[in-house]
Amino acid sequence: MPTAWFNALPRMPEPMQPPLHPGTREPIGPDDLAPLFPMALIEQEMSTALEIEIPGEVIDILRLWRPTPLVRAERLERALGTPARIYFKDESQSPAGSHKTNTSVAQAFYNKQSGAKRLTTETGAGQWGTALSFACAQFDLECKVYMVRTSFDSKPYRRVLMETWGAECVPSPVDDPSSPGSLGLAISDAVRDAVSREDSHYALGSVLNHVLLHQTIIGLEAKDQLAMAGEERPDVVIAPCGGGSNLGGVTLPFMEDAAVRLVAVEPTSCPTLTKGNFEYDFGDTAGMTPLMEMYTLGHDFMPPDIHAGGLRYHGDSPIISALVKAGRMEAVAYPQGKVFEAARQFATVEGRVPAPETAHGIRAAIDEALACKESGEEKVILFNYSGHGFLDLAAYDDFNHGHLLDA
Repeated sequence: MPTAWFNALPRMPEPMQPPLHPGTREPIGPDDLAPLFPMALIEQEMSTALEIEIPGEVIDILRLWRPTPLVRAERLERALGTPARIYFKDESQSPAGSHKTNTSVAQAFYNKQSGAKRLTTETGAGQWGTALSFACAQFDLECKVYMVRTSFDSKPYRRVLMETWGAECVPSPVDDPSSPGSLGLAISDAVRDAVSREDSHYALGSVLNHVLLHQTIIGLEAKDQLAMAGEERPDVVIAPCGGGSNLGGVTLPFMEDAAVRLVAVEPTSCPTLTKGNFEYDFGDTAGMTPLMEMYTLGHDFMPPDIHAGGLRYHGDSPIISALVKAGRMEAVAYPQGKVFEAARQFATVEGRVPAPETAHGIRAAIDEALACKESGEEKVILFNYSGHGFLDLAAYDDFNHGHLLDA
């Protein structure tokens, strides 16, 4: 397991633009972020170090499930009749069942170290809320999760899991029970809560630089494991993209190798990278967070109620956005129906039921493999299996019985 995270900031094609204060529209400094985050995370957000050491206390907990397996999808290759070699990094091994725990443990550690007693956060489909609940339990921190209402109603077992680890989970938006909610609204609820109490900080599960930093443990492990499998490099690295954390985690360690294509996959119902504008925008709906330069659909955008709740975000990570704008990363979008077709095929041949978010990456990987079948190319395809779908079976029920909205 790696002992240091890979920092993309000093390696970007062009310098990143600073976030802006929501009131003054001037570049923010560390003091502006202090009400929300511990100073250690603020420093990581702006660090120019090539690597940042992982604290031993964090490594001790990550060892519960890391390193995660790199699996060759040989049965899928045979089913597709492709000469491509398909590998996936299995992040479903974590206690929360997804990649999110890689950063939740680190964030809980740094907040505990700073003296915080309580963390607030948002969650879409529930993976991040689950991960932070687990992490807070490891460091004796209180945790309150604002869950997007449409997911709160359709994924009750995520709430049960959060409560099992001692967290409080409530539907968002708290002031409009008729709204299906969005990640932007849930962020506003969580930020409003955190700044109202001196004992509390806010934790974000994606988008920010320090979150992607913590997730690079995925790609760093994958690099070593591919070498052990006799592969020089992947030809293409693929992952779903909501805010950008699992995508950044698996792709960023490969960003300096121009021979490796990097591909982001998003839903057509929330096409941030493929149809959004590259501009400064708020990270939340209420306009309480700093403005970041990113691809965005507008902070008041309300996406349809698709099952991939973790991908229903109006913006994207500034790092991911900058890579797409620079042409270093590609972006594709798929409707929900085609995504679940790929999910069912993968579950049938590989025996693993993916989360709806994860299935977006599988769809793109299958299409890449089918293109290799047409061209005869023996490409190496790597995708991130970002989480299992055992708590998303209502989505499969809709798909299996023809009730799925093909948004």
